[in-house]
Parts: sequence; structure tokens; C-alpha cells
Amino acid sequence: MKCREGCGACCIAPSISSALPGMPAGKPAGERCLHLSVELLCQLFGQPERPAVCSSFKADIEVCGSSQAEAIKLIGWWEQMTAA
Repeated sequence: MKCREGCGACCIAPSISSALPGMPAGKPAGERCLHLSVELLCQLFGQPERPAVCSSFKADIEVCGSSQAEAIKLIGWWEQMTAA
């Protein structure tokens, strides 16, 4: 599956435990990443500062669904199912 440009669900729904530039404690689930633009694009994309967890994420129909709303819901569900 190809990532839907302007979706941004993977930068909103999941928690990120690793430090991000400007977010040293990571980011809680459901909170927009500081580096998500108004156009819902990652401002760290292709930059060395982009966390490995973000770079390694690959769009998948089971995680992203068929729309941004579905992706937010599915990623939120995965977040709850895998929370420690």
C-alpha cells in the first residue's frame, strides 16, 4: 500500500516513546506531532532527525484502512491493544 499524502494519522494516533526534536519525552497517543504540518505532512521526512520509529513505519491496509478517519480509528485500536 502507498501512503496517503496529507493523511497524518500515523503522526497523530500512536504514542511515540522515543525523543523527537522539540518533544524530548516523545508524544502521547492522540496528540499531533509537533512536526506535522497544517497540510498533514511530516516536516522531518527525509531528515536525519526523524526518529527511526517514524522512518520504519510502512503504510498497510490493516493499519491505515481506506481513509484518514479509519486510520485514526485503527491506529488508536492498535495503540490500545499493544499498550503496556
